Amino acid sequence: MPNPALSPPIQVALVEDDVFFAQALADAIQAAASMDLQGMAANCQQARQMLTTPAADVLLVDLGLPDGSGLDIIRAAQQLWPRCLVMVSTVFGDEAHVIQSLEAGASGYLLKDSTPALTVEEIRNVYAGGSPISPLIARQLLTRFRYAMASESAPMPLASSLVPQMPQEEQARLSPRERQVLDYITKGFSYEEIGVLMGVSRNSVLSFVRRIYAKLKVRSQLEAIYEARVQGLLAP
Repeated sequence: MPNPALSPPIQVALVEDDVFFAQALADAIQAAASMDLQGMAANCQQARQMLTTPAADVLLVDLGLPDGSGLDIIRAAQQLWPRCLVMVSTVFGDEAHVIQSLEAGASGYLLKDSTPALTVEEIRNVYAGGSPISPLIARQLLTRFRYAMASESAPMPLASSLVPQMPQEEQARLSPRERQVLDYITKGFSYEEIGVLMGVSRNSVLSFVRRIYAKLKVRSQLEAIYEARVQGLLAP
């Protein structure tokens, strides 16, 4: 068995537009044993430029970039860095983004509720041949798989929710504005951005969020998104 101490460090590249999140990841990677930060990009243009340099071992990609989609970077990496393993790190937990990322060539999918230290461990995991997936996403995929297996002759359509929907009488009664806020949260918008889009203040958005949490009986955005999908409150 090879001695890990003699193995070359894992070369990691980041594509992340959130300055604070990117710095936290960079610090964790640089502090990790046998791991080097090879490059960083804050948008698609910088990422494409980075892909013209020697390949990294693992590429961590955010999907929501200011000048395009991280999916395009994943596809480009498959062409330019064919031996590089790609792992998504994003706020998007919906079916479309998960499936599209896996189809584009991603080997792992993490939501941004993971800590930098955990992300470093998942980088090791994917480099070792694993396929890290956030527990929330894994649970949804397993639920969808069980549902499809039970249906047998009628597999669940791709465009439907990852989880079976509750009967309408069991659904929480969200107002149109509350559903609109929840939809924007699912798409990764900040509270400030939602306020601008809806023409209301940030405090008004927070009031909507508090009412959504109370009605869905949850305490976080991820729980709210998951519960809303269970109840069929979000459009595919």
